[in-house]
Amino acid sequence: MTMAINTASSVPTNTGSADSSAATAGIPGDPEPTTSFTFGELLSSRTVIGQTLKELGETHDNLWVLTPDIGATLVEFRDTYPDRFVDVGLSEQACVGIAAGLANEGNIPVVSGMLPFLSMRALEQVRSDICYPNLPVKIVGTHGGLVGNGGSTHYAVEDLGLMTSLVNMTVTSIGDPLMVGEVLRQSMSMTGPLYIRLAVGKKDKVIYEPGSVAVEIGKGITAREGTDLTLFAHGETVSQALEAAEVLAAEHGIDARVVDMFTLKPIDADLIQRCAEETGRFVVVEDHLAYGGLASQVSDVIADRGLRLEGFRRLGIPQVFAGFGEDTELRDKHGYGLQATVDAALAVTENRPSACANQGSAA
Repeated sequence: MTMAINTASSVPTNTGSADSSAATAGIPGDPEPTTSFTFGELLSSRTVIGQTLKELGETHDNLWVLTPDIGATLVEFRDTYPDRFVDVGLSEQACVGIAAGLANEGNIPVVSGMLPFLSMRALEQVRSDICYPNLPVKIVGTHGGLVGNGGSTHYAVEDLGLMTSLVNMTVTSIGDPLMVGEVLRQSMSMTGPLYIRLAVGKKDKVIYEPGSVAVEIGKGITAREGTDLTLFAHGETVSQALEAAEVLAAEHGIDARVVDMFTLKPIDADLIQRCAEETGRFVVVEDHLAYGGLASQVSDVIADRGLRLEGFRRLGIPQVFAGFGEDTELRDKHGYGLQATVDAALAVTENRPSACANQGSAA
């Protein structure tokens, strides 16, 4: 199922509210949307989630929302459908277990909380209670990557590796707040479990003009066209990749394609293959351990399909506990920030004749 992002034509700025009543026309089925992103406009993914769940609750009387004591975003659903809202307190295992029970009775449960705990503390329940019977439980959470300045206990940096390894689990990582609502709407017709990874979810950059791109779970989004290399990213690093592409174009004459691979499982292998054939050079940047996340998924496709590349770099968190700090500061510290992304792109295109010429003139 393919749908354009469904939101108002006027995106609120820094308000944390979204009006979904005036959908704009999208480009359904367009495999190569043109560049269309808006930096500097912020929106709360948490607010989008709360409003979307309330909206879906009207048409899905079997939709339940559960949380392990992270319910501020869910007030609208709680107040409208109190008989279908459960706050278990700080007990992620119980929350996932109850969700599994509700799904077994024919309901559609959404679990909302912090991913460091839902992905690890409740991992056994996710695997055995949800994935094994292939139940339609949605796990939606915040603090994916080094966001929130909460220290290593409150960062979800292994979660994508864990979740993509689970049988039946669909795994997403979303950077644009407007996409969160669209993915939730699509998920109502899914038969199996879904994992939705977000950053802090309070002030997220709107990446795409409303209605400008088609969103389909399982398909990547070409956020920016380019011919010299492909920058793959997911979540918050999509906007960073777009910024890097602009720097590469302006300062080095390099035309970088940016792919928002917001679904890590199932991965869009056909899009990866097309990018390999058309650009021949890859840089994967992600707010996750460098091994086990998107770069590993892309590498598997390269190996499985026997694709040939002229250059490949992966940028992510090395094997360290990252410590405290703002997310941009930590990305720079651990080598996958904006400048590192630009440098990696320069490295994989160093033998490109036009790139060498432009670098020389820029210097």
